[in-house]
Amino acid sequence: MAVRVWRLRDLNVIISFITLLLLLSSCEGVLKCRCSPCHPNAVNDICIAKFQCFTGLRLVVENGEQVEIISKGCMSEEENSILQCKGHLVPHRLPRTVECCNDEDYCNDFLDPVYVEHNNTLNSVHVEQDEMINPTQLVMILSISSCLVIFLLVVSLLYIRYRKRENNKKEPFVRDQEDQSDSFMSDSTKGLIDQSSGCGSGPPTLIQRTIARNIHLVKSLGKGRFGEVWKGLWRGEEVAVKIFFTTEESSWARETELYQSVLLRHDGILGYIASDIKGTGSWTQLFLITEYHENGSLYDFLQTNVLDVEDMLKMCHSAACGLGHLHSEIFGTKGKPAMAHRDIKSRNILVKADGSCCIADLGLAVRFVSESNEVDLPPTSRQGTKRYMAPELLDSSTRRDHFDAYKQADIYAFGLVLWEIARRCISNGIADDYQPPYFETIPANTDPSYEAMKKIVCVDKMKPGFPNRWSSNEYLKMMARLMRECWSHNPGARLTALRVKKTLGGIILQLNKSVKLDEAEKITEITNIIKNSE
Repeated sequence: MAVRVWRLRDLNVIISFITLLLLLSSCEGVLKCRCSPCHPNAVNDICIAKFQCFTGLRLVVENGEQVEIISKGCMSEEENSILQCKGHLVPHRLPRTVECCNDEDYCNDFLDPVYVEHNNTLNSVHVEQDEMINPTQLVMILSISSCLVIFLLVVSLLYIRYRKRENNKKEPFVRDQEDQSDSFMSDSTKGLIDQSSGCGSGPPTLIQRTIARNIHLVKSLGKGRFGEVWKGLWRGEEVAVKIFFTTEESSWARETELYQSVLLRHDGILGYIASDIKGTGSWTQLFLITEYHENGSLYDFLQTNVLDVEDMLKMCHSAACGLGHLHSEIFGTKGKPAMAHRDIKSRNILVKADGSCCIADLGLAVRFVSESNEVDLPPTSRQGTKRYMAPELLDSSTRRDHFDAYKQADIYAFGLVLWEIARRCISNGIADDYQPPYFETIPANTDPSYEAMKKIVCVDKMKPGFPNRWSSNEYLKMMARLMRECWSHNPGARLTALRVKKTLGGIILQLNKSVKLDEAEKITEITNIIKNSE
């Protein structure tokens, strides 16, 4: 009996030991935390946490005052507890912080989290106000942006209409019916130039809106003060296209107007074909289309070619005829006003295929309005080339309202051009190298100052020199005498263009007579030889 009692006691001890082990195993990893607010099932403000307890702090605005709200509780999931317990390290839109612990039960009673402000954290006092204001600001920004875009579109459309209207005003020779153009156009530029409203008394009947898109620019020939000159092709024919800089629109309009002058067309003046405006809203090209002469300017031609007496006189006489026509006024119902070039030089005179010359570049020209006795000056303040300026222009003693003064200055410059041509004429088997006027004191390819030219021409009264070989040639001596009369220091003593033209014509007649006499003498001599041999 005693043995049975001992065995029952031993069994109870074993069962109690096993029960204790089960209780210990079930309580492993359990942490008691203080909670506030708590889950409805919590007892005595206590919650059971598997991993960590926490105490949190957040700032809110109530009735305009900043209030701290503290919360306590349990972290149940390991991943979330790790992330949330480090939440105080990053800024929040609403100010808040948190601290965690797991060293003992109710350890979060002793936690005192402190909020640390971050630079990019918004001011909590104004958070709720900002949330209310932002939608209003967004609507205002969108409204203002829409109004601004509409305003810019309206202004752009108005500007485009204005530019089109202005361009139409600058096209005085555009026909109302564009499709009529082809019926007036010939197949060559020569025929085109000949198509005028009666003996060259006006511009050719060419429609500027059609020629621009049919011209192919081939190569650049050079640049000037107003733009660039190109060689172009129009319907297989070569033309010269002067493209003005967009800043020189007034110069393009002025030169176009002068070339369209009634009865201006002349063999001694560059043949005008048409003017054109080509481009879009972003860029514009201003075309002035004329005859193309392959020999180029007189300046370029004299660099590489020498002349005999006949060639020299032909060049000088044809250029003088062009200048005389420019200076002359033609009276009548559709008369031509007198004009002065104001920039006569070898670069502005072109050499034709037959060796004659024509005057080009009327950009600085002036007109004399005889009805009102006024001088029509170009809008630009530019003057001619300083190397070719007359003394009265250099010392500013000329009268701007006196038209004859401009013609006299042209004659002075033309005398210098005659000197350039004569230097390249062969006499005694010799021809001088090309040089510009006053090359002895001002080197070629340099642009002298007003002061330097004024000292040479007005103070020292220098003139280009004549080579000694000219004294042994009858025609070069006559040319030298003509030059002296052209560049006289006294403007009133200079020859007129008409007198220069007649003088050169007389020299050509004298040359022709001399050639005929020589031919007659040769024929007589040959005849006598034949008679004697018989």
